[in-house]
Amino acid sequence: QVQLVESGGGLVQAGGSLRLSCAASGSYFNINAMGWYRQAPGKKRELVASITSGGTTYYADSVKGRFTISRDNEDTLYLGMVSLKPEDTAIYYCAAPLVYYSGNYYAGPSSSWGQGTQVTVSS
Repeated sequence: QVQLVESGGGLVQAGGSLRLSCAASGSYFNINAMGWYRQAPGKKRELVASITSGGTTYYADSVKGRFTISRDNEDTLYLGMVSLKPEDTAIYYCAAPLVYYSGNYYAGPSSSWGQGTQVTVSS
């Protein structure tokens, strides 16, 4: 099973930028899809972005044009965030592997999760 450790969260003013990282380790082989979820207080956890090993990406409408997901050859996952808004405030989690369902990749019962990293955007 893969272990995931996120880093890079913090407090930033609206309009600012952050870059999140998620390092994968443990016994796994060729993770295809990985992704970032977030959960704001009182809200459901939502998929923010995903990326396959072939580089196919998906972004939630709320972050398109502001967030960029990427990964390196070591299966480290990144989320670049610019023009941050107060509504981006949440705990951000990485998840892998994602499973293909209904036209997109999502976390499933066999997915591993990181511990989460807090992103707070002040107005």
